[in-house]
Amino acid sequence: MKSLLTVLFLAAAWPAAAAPAVRNVILVTIDGLRWQEVFGGADAALIDKDNGGVPEGAQAALRREFLAATPEERRVRLMPFFWSTVPASGQVFGNRARASRVEVRNLENISYPGYNELLTGRADPLISSNTPIPNPNVTVLEWLHGRPGYAGRVAAVAQWRVFTSIINVGRSRLPVWVTDTPLPAGTASPRLRELERWMKDIPPITGGEHFDAFVQAAAYEHIGRLKPRVLLVAYGEPDTWAHARRYDRYLQAAQRCDRFLRELWEHLQSLPEYRGTTAVVISPDHGRGTECHDWTSHGKKIPRSEETWLAAFGPGIAPRGEREGTPVIVQAQVAATVAALLGEDWPAASPGAEPAIADLFP
Repeated sequence: MKSLLTVLFLAAAWPAAAAPAVRNVILVTIDGLRWQEVFGGADAALIDKDNGGVPEGAQAALRREFLAATPEERRVRLMPFFWSTVPASGQVFGNRARASRVEVRNLENISYPGYNELLTGRADPLISSNTPIPNPNVTVLEWLHGRPGYAGRVAAVAQWRVFTSIINVGRSRLPVWVTDTPLPAGTASPRLRELERWMKDIPPITGGEHFDAFVQAAAYEHIGRLKPRVLLVAYGEPDTWAHARRYDRYLQAAQRCDRFLRELWEHLQSLPEYRGTTAVVISPDHGRGTECHDWTSHGKKIPRSEETWLAAFGPGIAPRGEREGTPVIVQAQVAATVAALLGEDWPAASPGAEPAIADLFP
């Protein structure tokens, strides 16, 4: 039944000849943020030391901040901008309690295979690890960069340094900024050089990941300097803190991503070239375990870590709110959806890529 529903849903592809509904698209990814928190807010069972790694002295304050009587109240406490804005002007998929399912198509349930799927429209069985090898597959970002009207107007900012390989900057020549990785001499603005100096003085979270606040600052700089028509903003701290078994910092990172999203949206609405012409698509790259012992992990050995979620809002998107009873959506549909919002047909240019999520459109 799952396969039949998926086929029926995918068959209604967004027509290639459709007029552009928007001029700009911001693609926001939030690494490893579970659908369980997005739709149900904080899990009380994880606000402890054994399961969630939360220090005893911080538990009471965390419960006061994030817990409430219902899932709807808890999710608003965690992501107030998301739940006040996205359903009213867009759509949200992935609440399995309401028979809405989003899944990754790749079999690995880890980041590089997930981002490759999300950006190319297909899973690649040869990309099975997070090893930073240059991506042999062309992403929708690279393809759009070669389309009329997009040269120099497609960019990415990311928390995870492997994005330079995922987008294959050597081949794509796209401006990709990642934390804790200095740009070549002569290629960075004074503001980006300032961010690099700050990152040298502030210890990173891990060897390949710094704080999402730097991603946010770089996004503002790219918008101001490059005025991109397509911008990937890839936050990563929720995944980083989940792997560290720090549920308090995982929740705080998710809440911070929500604030960053609000601030980014408000900034775009203040700019004439983006106000009223910009759509936003939001997706994680994979899910996580659902139990107290495995919520920190994901991968093909972790049950249900293929389960994700997806949202989109803004001009060009039908405001149908939180969806219920929808056929299965696969993460690979994101690439074509980004293109379709701009009136472009990614599956026609990349045969085998999944079609856009037709139900998003009016």
